[in-house]
Amino acid sequence: MEVETTITPGRVTSVGLLALLAVIGFDLFLHAGVLAPLYKNPAPFLLPLEVAFRRIPMGYASFAILIALLVWLEVRLRLIGARRGAGFGLILGGAVWGSLALGLASITTAEPVLLVGWAIGQTVELGLAGAIVGAGLGAGRIRGVAAFAVAAFVVCVVFGIVLQNVLW
Repeated sequence: MEVETTITPGRVTSVGLLALLAVIGFDLFLHAGVLAPLYKNPAPFLLPLEVAFRRIPMGYASFAILIALLVWLEVRLRLIGARRGAGFGLILGGAVWGSLALGLASITTAEPVLLVGWAIGQTVELGLAGAIVGAGLGAGRIRGVAAFAVAAFVVCVVFGIVLQNVLW
């Protein structure tokens, strides 16, 4: 059941920051865990690991820009609720990251498996962000959404560390 809420600038900022937190956790899981073996072999397309590690904040800034766009669109389109937000986030993510992967495939030496991994993983990230934003815009109290976002962050980071240290 959806609760009618007033969408204030403070709520918009809060749900955007919660979405960013969850996305950063998922990104750590994706890149430090699932896709980690693809980064171990030097490739002309990829920076050395030490340089890439130092540039992580730039990647997170790019997520913040995409989440700001996602929040703005969900507010403008009145996409209230986790399901509607997730669906929209998946569509937006698939369009953005799928087109980026195709563009990179056309002009770089990036391995196709890496581009597909990025496209799928980043699409899921925007789906997660969309769910958090939609839920936060529709929730009477944001506490449950905040608990979910923090839990998603922690679980993703833990699984990323486990994958990196146990499997790879």
